[in-house]
Amino acid sequence: MTGCTRTPSARTVDSRDSDVHVVATVAMVGDLVQRVGGSKVQVTTLMGSGVDPHLYKPIRDDFRMLQSADVIFAVGLMLEGRLRETLQRLSENHEVQSLGDHLPPDQLLDGDEDGDASAPAHPDPHVWMDIALWSLVLPQIAALLSQTMPEYRSEFFQRADLAAGELRQLHEYGRTVIASIPRTSRVLITSHDAFHYFGRAYGIEVLGVQGLSTESEAGLLRVNELVDILVARKVSAVFVETSVPRKSIEALIEGAASRGHRVRIGGSLYSDAMGESGTWEGTYAGMLDHNLTVVARALGGTAPLRGYSGLLSMKDEG
Repeated sequence: MTGCTRTPSARTVDSRDSDVHVVATVAMVGDLVQRVGGSKVQVTTLMGSGVDPHLYKPIRDDFRMLQSADVIFAVGLMLEGRLRETLQRLSENHEVQSLGDHLPPDQLLDGDEDGDASAPAHPDPHVWMDIALWSLVLPQIAALLSQTMPEYRSEFFQRADLAAGELRQLHEYGRTVIASIPRTSRVLITSHDAFHYFGRAYGIEVLGVQGLSTESEAGLLRVNELVDILVARKVSAVFVETSVPRKSIEALIEGAASRGHRVRIGGSLYSDAMGESGTWEGTYAGMLDHNLTVVARALGGTAPLRGYSGLLSMKDEG
């Protein structure tokens, strides 16, 4: 991206009475900050629907926006790859909080990609895929906002508790609908390795064509390995991601077809970005409601057409 015009990926949640301007790198962070902060915060998200945080390059307006923020929230754990150095520089004079750093280390999955010993070690950054794990950042958000606005501390923690309770119910819904998939069909194949926390939390095997970062290439050997699995285990559906090109998944479908096995696209999943602003899928809870419901239904499980909430559009269900 070139120039200095704000890209359509930015999203601001308006709060006329807001006291603090927060910039969040991704919507999975921004949505929870807004839930906790309510009208006391104005949240701007740098990377909106369909934007891949692994590849995102900051532009001039981003620097101005970040510098004007009272607080900056990020996932960390190397998710915001090309923005990471900028955030590190800003942290010298600004409040920059990486929520992933506040999660229990023993609950983080290994992020070593493809056994590359030369790459810096870091955990898998896709922590929001486990609702119970990502919910642990809610009290941390409340505590951090309370440092800036101590007079609202009680309100922030009450809102965090309410959000956590709602997410606990969604987490249990996920465990139930994924468990309804026939055991032999609990295989989730997606474009890249963004769903391992999802697999651990909800009891489904996860395989990705690319590595943890979408900067990694999908090699022919990996594609052939997955085609072997599709054919041998008679997997009927694979999944594309809204923020990742679908060519690697199409290669799997073509490879399986050449060997006489039909595989369909089971739907589009939200991995590194949420849905469009103003939709249920454009909230963190809606994003996971969508993923859990689409996966369960596509792989032979039982789930309501419009999900746990009854609000899903299901327009991408394939």
